[in-house]
Amino acid sequence: MPPFITAYARRLGATVKGFTAGQRTVAIIGLAVLVLGGAALFSWLTKPSYAPLFTGLQSTDASAVVQQLGKDNVPYQLADGGSTVLVPQEKVYDERLKAASAGLPAAPATGYSLLDKMGVTSSEFQQNVTYKRAIEGELGTTISHLDGVKTASVQLAIPAQTVFTSQQADPTASVFVQTQPGQALSSDKVDAIVHLTSAAVQGLKPANVSVVDSQGNVLSAAGAGGAGTSGNGSKLATDYQQRTQAAVQAVLDRVLGPGNATVAVIPEVDQQSAQQKSETFSSNKDAAPLSQSTKTEKYAGTGGAGTSGVLGPDNIAVPSGTSTSSPSGNGNYDSTTNTQDNAVNKVTEDRTIPAGTLKRQSVSVAINQAASNGLNVQNLNALVSAAAGINSARGDVLSMQVVPFSTAAADQAKAALAQQQADDAAKAQAQMWTNIMWAGIALLAILLVAVLLWVRSRRMVVREPLDLGGDIVFDDVEVPAILEAPATVALPMPEPLPALPDPGADVLDAERRRAQVDRLGAIEPQKTAEFLRGLMDERQRV
Repeated sequence: MPPFITAYARRLGATVKGFTAGQRTVAIIGLAVLVLGGAALFSWLTKPSYAPLFTGLQSTDASAVVQQLGKDNVPYQLADGGSTVLVPQEKVYDERLKAASAGLPAAPATGYSLLDKMGVTSSEFQQNVTYKRAIEGELGTTISHLDGVKTASVQLAIPAQTVFTSQQADPTASVFVQTQPGQALSSDKVDAIVHLTSAAVQGLKPANVSVVDSQGNVLSAAGAGGAGTSGNGSKLATDYQQRTQAAVQAVLDRVLGPGNATVAVIPEVDQQSAQQKSETFSSNKDAAPLSQSTKTEKYAGTGGAGTSGVLGPDNIAVPSGTSTSSPSGNGNYDSTTNTQDNAVNKVTEDRTIPAGTLKRQSVSVAINQAASNGLNVQNLNALVSAAAGINSARGDVLSMQVVPFSTAAADQAKAALAQQQADDAAKAQAQMWTNIMWAGIALLAILLVAVLLWVRSRRMVVREPLDLGGDIVFDDVEVPAILEAPATVALPMPEPLPALPDPGADVLDAERRRAQVDRLGAIEPQKTAEFLRGLMDERQRV
């Protein structure tokens, strides 16, 4: 191991040993937070980004695709109830190619692709059924591409061709749609589905198309009306009621202010559709006749007294023209007939009356008495009547009353709003204090680390001066007692050794300082250890 790493580990261990119990606890907590945060960050950074591999799969296809991914050791996720398979984004295209080579997803053939599998030996019945299935599949696929539609299924009832016109029946169609979660089809989209289906089949009328959603709601009933009619009379009545109430309420809110008036509209609509045929004849008196003829008959002569004229239906003589006679039987006959053929205008009208025609309506308006000061009720009645389209000849009824409004609901709503605001404020305050507490803990940890680093730096740099000068004093050192040596025998004197060279001044000074350090270590070992540790730190830095 390199020396600098060993020295750093030694210093770190010495620093940790110098911590108190509280400092060690904070250090351990901070280290654990750093480790957990680093692990979470590493997990988040290394987590793969998933993208859809296939969507709208059948259960069998989803199972086959999952088995294929398991063989390839590719991680996956399921969504939308198992109909959507997600894989890492970098694996999407590779897995799609592998799935395609394995024939996945193996969805059944629909649409005009069914016609590709027909043989030359197919019967006429098979051809007709297959063609009908192809049209149904194409319509279902097209409708499923509408915004908000998840899946769609179309069933066609096309009657067989016949040479008898009186027995010819009209084709009908039923459309089943499953919407996306949380979405609903608007009336415009339902009309689009109706017109799309009716235009794709020859002889199919929009009135013969029925649309039903997955909740069992009839969005367009067959025979409910002409083109563009979706729903029944109840739905049309509800739409009319909402529009009328909104129009009247807008007028009242502008005049009286919001919350000072309420409106109730009850329309009565015709729930049955009908066919009406009428003929109207008219003529212009100033126009010249198409043809005109005049016939004049005159007779004069004698004869017996009697009557003259034209025989009637029962051979009874009917007088005609003018005649004069005398008692003697002489008379004259004069008759003029004028015939004119005038031009006559004829208008034939065929009308289809759909269900939902408004028969009459009742409008009720209540005005708050507290806001009716200086109010002209008659003028307001005229405004409301015009906004609601009141028709007295049709039997419409408009009732307007000035009554005191109850404030219990408003007070309850106000109290609930105040309580909600208080709860929100309390939650916000609690969240603020929580944030402050965590910020304080983080700031305290930062300050503690800074203080520890500062103390460490001061301990490494600032030291007490140590005076090593002067002479060594041995006053405090106990001198061992001198023991008397036993009698010795004098030995012969050895030859004198050669004289050693005198040590230099540096060596003497070093020896003197070493002796002083040894003495200081014997007296104050703690201070000596700190001094030596500082010398070692300075040497390591250099």
